[in-house]
Amino acid sequence: MKVEFAPLNIPLARRLQTAAVLQWVLSFLLLAQVCIAVIVILIVYNYWFLYVPYMTWLYFDWNTPEQGGRRSNWVRSWTVWRYFKDYFPIHLIKTFDLDPSHNYIFGFHPHGVLVAGAFGNFCTNYSDFEELFPGFTAYLHVLPFWFRCPLFRDYLMTSGSVSVSKKSVSHVLSKEGGGNISVIVLGGAEESLDAHPGKFTLFIRQRKGFVKIALTHGTSLVPVFSFGENELFKQVNNPEGSWLRTVQEKLQKIMGFALPLFHARGIFQYNFGLMPYRKPIHTVVGRPIPVPQTLHPSPEQIEELHQTYMEELRKLFEAHKRKYGISEHETLIFR
Repeated sequence: MKVEFAPLNIPLARRLQTAAVLQWVLSFLLLAQVCIAVIVILIVYNYWFLYVPYMTWLYFDWNTPEQGGRRSNWVRSWTVWRYFKDYFPIHLIKTFDLDPSHNYIFGFHPHGVLVAGAFGNFCTNYSDFEELFPGFTAYLHVLPFWFRCPLFRDYLMTSGSVSVSKKSVSHVLSKEGGGNISVIVLGGAEESLDAHPGKFTLFIRQRKGFVKIALTHGTSLVPVFSFGENELFKQVNNPEGSWLRTVQEKLQKIMGFALPLFHARGIFQYNFGLMPYRKPIHTVVGRPIPVPQTLHPSPEQIEELHQTYMEELRKLFEAHKRKYGISEHETLIFR
């Protein structure tokens, strides 16, 4: 295989975009481990004047990820995120107006490998979110596991990320006067294992917790489909029933997060590496589904709303797929 190297005369802006995405990928893959290692080193070498105050503060701050987090507009406004967004680039598209006097749940699909669209649109100040949805604050809900990692949890919260626990989602949706949006990547870690280019498999049939919490709060559900999310990386072939998929699923059940074996392009060449491809992402926000408040919803009510949500998600996909290069015969597969 002939290696295709990047030309030397690439504009500075594109080089900065590559650097921005590289630091994001490395942060996603390694920063939590580095933060844990720092704490261990401080303990081993008895830098008690550093780790004792932090661990004491951590004890009292432990529940913050379930209480709205601790976002930082300064971090969200770092110039690195503008270059990150422009690398792909990432676009946010609104199809219906939302009422800022209400709270909403955005169901984000698909997970992809690293959820780049959700991060770029809802965790930085360089998307069009504030112009398209004035008066709203978005919270991206992620696995509680990441908030158990010292230091890393604090960095993660600066982006506006919070835990995906029931308590955390309820806290966001309980804001009086509205204006909050819970962004939940409904397919979760399991769906990332099916994030192959050209595939549209969504793990949603058994995901009904978001429907129940929408009913108990009377919160409208909004389907969101991020076209291009699955095109950013390739994965080692792992069909259902293969030994690799079996190992991945067992590890996912043990650890709570998946380990997709992905690859794409490199930093200085285009054949192999962990850098995502420069593929555009179009995150389309669909029509809100009104949800009457039902404090104690029955299984039948949950199932009915769940079916309605899947129908609206399919309609959203079908209405926009041709705009983003998806052929007529392609359709969503719900699992």
